[in-house]
Amino acid sequence: QAQVVESGGGLVQPGGSLRLSCVASGSIFRLNAMGWYRQGPGKQRELVAQISASGMTNYVDSVKGRFTISRDNNKNMAYLQMNSLKPEDTAVYYCARWSAQYYSGSPAYWGQGTQVTVSS
Repeated sequence: QAQVVESGGGLVQPGGSLRLSCVASGSIFRLNAMGWYRQGPGKQRELVAQISASGMTNYVDSVKGRFTISRDNNKNMAYLQMNSLKPEDTAVYYCARWSAQYYSGSPAYWGQGTQVTVSS
């Protein structure tokens, strides 16, 4: 069974940085698109960033220029580097994994989430 587990959340001051990590197990990681979603208080879950098996990326407009998604196929890892964090970035962040090489449709697998709180 393909699984994903996130880590790296925490409390950070506005303007600070955090890096989220996601380790994947099971089927061939290098052939799967990966992504990050988030759900803030009282909000619906939203897409944050995606990366295809070939390294193509996509970001929601609100994080462009601040967040960077990456992957290390040798380690079965995906990352989300978050810089210039704002209070509105506060959310539970979820790692997602597609069964396909491209991030079309809905992810097939979800992590349990990691809390990111941006506050002074």
